Parts: sequence; structure tokens; C-alpha cells
Amino acid sequence: MRSILHPGIPNPDKIQSLAGLVEPATTFLQPGQSFLRALVKALEPFNTRSAVLRLKNGAFEPFCYVMPALSKSREHAVYFSERYDVTGKVKLESASVTYGVRNGQPWLHCHAIWIEPDGTRRCGHLLPEDIEVSEPIEATVSVLREVGFSVEPDAETNFSLFVPSRLTSAGTIQPEFFSDQALKSVYAIRLSPNIDVCEALEKFCQSKQISRATILGGVGSTVGAVFEDGRVVEPFVTEMLIKQGSISPGSTKQLNAQIDIGMVDYQGGISEGRLKYGENPVLVTFELVLAVDELSNPA
Repeated sequence: MRSILHPGIPNPDKIQSLAGLVEPATTFLQPGQSFLRALVKALEPFNTRSAVLRLKNGAFEPFCYVMPALSKSREHAVYFSERYDVTGKVKLESASVTYGVRNGQPWLHCHAIWIEPDGTRRCGHLLPEDIEVSEPIEATVSVLREVGFSVEPDAETNFSLFVPSRLTSAGTIQPEFFSDQALKSVYAIRLSPNIDVCEALEKFCQSKQISRATILGGVGSTVGAVFEDGRVVEPFVTEMLIKQGSISPGSTKQLNAQIDIGMVDYQGGISEGRLKYGENPVLVTFELVLAVDELSNPA
């Protein structure tokens, strides 16, 4: 399996996790404000400081983004590209968002796929304070309770990254915003570099006696990619979003992670497919929420 050498000392805790609860909800990000502000306003009724979301439809204008890139200094193994600004209305296709706190204030991490005014389809890392929602965006929200994500410095990669944290929330929840599904147990998870995404999540489920789980959200990067159908993404600096994912028993009764992603590499290539087990090591980080659907030995 490929790997990446970062400038700092690897974190011995390769899978950081904290248990909590999740409430499913739906909402819209309304036009006329920055992406970050629109998300903060949309989540106000839920009185939460952290959530993961999947977005679709709607539009942004103005719009800008960055892509993964090779590093120009020894401080980082990989980095971000220059900023790309797009003229005109950009139609959102899909996005995955981690919403939490940075220095005590709301922040988000978003990878998305969109269509530009000339019809070009692209993927990348959105700049939440510099783009504006211009048409309502649909949001499927996993509202986190008792756990969340906060941005902390990471000694291995020299980046500041979202990691699982204990976050408190308060206030009166407006019940009409929630679905009729009950609270579910979840784990907020951050995967460190050089561990395979599928293998790590399968082993995590085994350690917690989880026999079935659903991946909520999912924003991260891998060292290139290998898909189940045999396609290989050779450019090794990538960013991706999980479109859908689950962990469940396969034909041999062993746990099987099925993770469908969209990604962009540092050369601008877009790839989509299901990750192959054992062939997709984390590049910098991978943050997600794992909802517990079934335990192998329920109490």
C-alpha cells in the first residue's frame, strides 16, 4: 500500500473517536449570505455546535475554491493550490460538510462537486467565507449531540484539522425541524495518515462490536486511489467526499466497508467510484460520523 511521509511525528492514536448521539434533520441554506453564514443560520433551530451534512442542488455566486496540490515547502508534505475564482453562477451538484468550531467560532470543512457556467464539472475544497449562496441549497443534516468536531493543531501534518471533541449545546429545539426518527448512537471519527480507510473502519466496528453501521458525512484525502473495478488514480495528492457508505457483513460474514466517493487529484482530474479494501491510505486526514445500526452482542 502506498504511503506519505509527513514532517512531524505520527500520532500513535491512528483512529481518534468519541461516542455521542445524532438526530437526523433536513433544512435549506438560504441565499444572500456567505456559505458559512448561511449554514450557521440554517442550523440555529437545532441548537448544535456541530453536525455533518450532505448538500445538493442550489447555487453559489460569487464562487471560489482551491484544489489539493504539491507542497512548495518542507513544512508540509502536501498543500493547497492557488485560489480559483469563477465568474457567474455555479450550480451545486453534491457536497459533504463537517461543521464544528475553530477558536470557539463556527467553522466548516467542505468538499464538493459542481457545474460551472460553461458546463464544466469540477470538484474541490470550498472557501466558506468567500462564496455566497445564490439559490437555496438542500441539506440533509446529522445533528450531533454530546460530541462534535473542533479544529486543533496536528503535529504530524502541520495542519490544523477537525478532530472529535466534547461540545455542549443549549436552548430549546424546534421539533418541527426534525424527522420522526429517534436519536441514534454515533461515533465522531478522525482517521490519521497512512491507514486504509476501509480497513480502519472495519477494524473500528469490530472493536466496538458493531455489526452494521452507516457513514454520515465524510470529508478527507487519500494517497491517490484504487477503485473496486480496478481503476487507479495515480496522482497521489487528492481530496474527496463520501457520497454514501456502510459497514455490514459480507458473503463470508466478515465486515465489509462499502464506500462510494467523488474526488479530485492535484492535476484536476475528477474520479468517482467505490474504494477498494486495503488500497486507499489516508493522505492528511479523514473525518466522518459512523451511525450504529446494529450491535453484534446487544446488551
